[in-house]
Amino acid sequence: MKKVNIVLVEDEILIRQGIKSILEQEDHFNVIEEFGDGNSFVNYIESCNNLPDIVLMDIKIPGLNGVEATKLLCVKFPDLKIIALSSFNSEVFISNMLEAGAVCYIPKSASMEVMIDNINKVVINGFYYDDSIMNYVFDHTSKTRSVLDEDFLTGREGHVLKGICQQKSATEIGAELYISPRTVDGHRNNLLLKTGSKNIVGLVVFAVKNNLFNPEID
Repeated sequence: MKKVNIVLVEDEILIRQGIKSILEQEDHFNVIEEFGDGNSFVNYIESCNNLPDIVLMDIKIPGLNGVEATKLLCVKFPDLKIIALSSFNSEVFISNMLEAGAVCYIPKSASMEVMIDNINKVVINGFYYDDSIMNYVFDHTSKTRSVLDEDFLTGREGHVLKGICQQKSATEIGAELYISPRTVDGHRNNLLLKTGSKNIVGLVVFAVKNNLFNPEID
């Protein structure tokens, strides 16, 4: 399996070392950098030649906190995949990190197996929200009767969007539609442009807001 380069941002040294130890038990995970504050991390990302595959970001860190750092970098580097790590599982923290662009939210109370599984799903699909987070997005996104033209999305784009919301990989969506994963990626990029979304998270919110996806039904 391809090596997954990970940057770990956590100010508590013992926790950071513990998470690093867990990650490095996986042969395909490679922790390339560690930071204890948001400013140093942001400076690193802005100056590095190759973005990491995954960033594990604590929310409450010195300097720029996790929300501020995520918001800043997701605008500059929309392909950067930041996974929120938090001791706080409150709606405020979840909402702030999702709006900032986090592609996954893992409470620090989660098991080692859950953390590894979530990271792998983000690597494959670009984002991963468990059922509780998806239901939170659905419950807290303002939904209106869709005013989109019927032909705003092609039938295939609609299928791809639904597949993305169901957290299927490009390979899985392609198999259902009898098209290549590369073609699925092309449709995804068109969806980003059409909807004005900055990332896959934005596509999910767009779909929910316009009643194009309901996690309780679809």
